[in-house]
Amino acid sequence: MRVVVVGLGVQGYKRRRFSGSDFICSVDLRNPEADVRDLREVSLDTFDAALLCVPDSAKIELLDYLVEHGKHALIEKPLVAEDEATLARLERKARQHGAVLYTAYNHRFEPHFVRMRDLVTSGALGKIYRCRMFYGNGTARLVRNSDWRDQGAGVLDDLGSHVLDTARFWFGDIGNEFSIVSADRFENRSPDHVVFAATHSHPRLEFEMTLLSWRNHFTCDVLAENGSAHISSLCKWGPSEFTHRVRVFPSGRPPEQSVTLVQDDPTWALEYEYFKGLCQERRATDLSNDIWLNRTLRKLGADAAETAA
Repeated sequence: MRVVVVGLGVQGYKRRRFSGSDFICSVDLRNPEADVRDLREVSLDTFDAALLCVPDSAKIELLDYLVEHGKHALIEKPLVAEDEATLARLERKARQHGAVLYTAYNHRFEPHFVRMRDLVTSGALGKIYRCRMFYGNGTARLVRNSDWRDQGAGVLDDLGSHVLDTARFWFGDIGNEFSIVSADRFENRSPDHVVFAATHSHPRLEFEMTLLSWRNHFTCDVLAENGSAHISSLCKWGPSEFTHRVRVFPSGRPPEQSVTLVQDDPTWALEYEYFKGLCQERRATDLSNDIWLNRTLRKLGADAAETAA
């Protein structure tokens, strides 16, 4: 498969690296290292797919162009639009032209995230009571200094999209009855620390995300009928640990099994291979997860903007 990387920033450099020999050229309006400035300068007969690493506001126009010419696209998350109808139209158009559109949520390929999904679906935990996730990095200053990142819903679109997608990856349908617990603008114009929850979902969900965690970190606790499961850190910030504890009746210290990984981040390579497989199969584009995320994030973003101090 021949790919073009559109947007040669932090993510674009990663995508270029992991596309390996499939890489044809790069496109970026400002980066002098890019091969061309506009995607339309790239001859359509030289590439099969584009890896879009561009600001949210540029995605829909670029996707329309690609789909019209039957080109596949991997889109850096989130894929958002002014309304759900825009995404539904894009899905129909992609199917009509045989184009595969895939929104990249690389954490689905994190080894411990897969391990959590498998444990939950196995039924070994029994009824899932509650899940709490914390996702933090220290990029507040980088975001504030960006021309386009410090606006709108801020950390909600950036990290909130990841935790929401992860919850659906593990638990399936989690509804959309979320509410903001707290939202703050400690250093940025847009919210840089947000907590939101779903108190009527099954399981109950609580998510905290911040740009003010000066050491990047991720934690997750799943509490259930027959025990609990816990993740500490991601491979890229390792060591990353997964712990499964089995409940003792009526009470007592539970036996536990832990798996600790010390390795490079495998998710980028795994996700790219997954995307290539979708394209080779000509899998019909399905943007239902993006439509749900768009609806949920827009509501949460509006609520956070009102709440943020």
